[in-house]
Amino acid sequence: MSKWLLRGLVFAALMVILRLVQGAMINAWETKAGMISIILVSGYAVVALIWGYADGRSDARRNPDPDRREDLAMTWLLAGLFAGVVGGAVAWFIGLFYNNLYVEGLVSELTTFAAFTALLVFISAIIGTAVGHWLVDRKAPDQPRRREGDDEPTTDVFAAVRADGADYDVASAGSEAGQQTSPVALAEGDQTAPVEKRDD
Repeated sequence: MSKWLLRGLVFAALMVILRLVQGAMINAWETKAGMISIILVSGYAVVALIWGYADGRSDARRNPDPDRREDLAMTWLLAGLFAGVVGGAVAWFIGLFYNNLYVEGLVSELTTFAAFTALLVFISAIIGTAVGHWLVDRKAPDQPRRREGDDEPTTDVFAAVRADGADYDVASAGSEAGQQTSPVALAEGDQTAPVEKRDD
């Protein structure tokens, strides 16, 4: 199961439970409907914030390089959209049989309410993700920045030769270069070498 689908299912189920609790509490304390709704929605946002924080913290620990981290924004956007659409549809279906659940029409549930849920989940989770990244990066040691061409292979054909012969003795190289194997060198080095006589 993908990450966004798991989160979407969890928050869709939480939204349905929240609306059931909201309906029951408002029926019990009708004069405090606004405060009940605000408290329940705030608790829902806090759950998304905490989960986003956990995602950001674990992602920053796995990938110290910010350029190599996961795209958690897209994960939470898809999760929020899924939670909004599915949660709204399920709440509307339950509202057909349970009159204490405050629901709108199907179109409103799949558009207005779904957009509200998606925005709430996305913003809360992204704030938590950013905080998680920041707290880990704040304590991490400074990483040396790699320049653009650090990983590119060198095109200098003499680099390997220079690297292999770095400890090559220049003096010995000169003496070895002086040793020639031509007949002229043999003649110069060996005084007893036979000399051909030319007949004039």
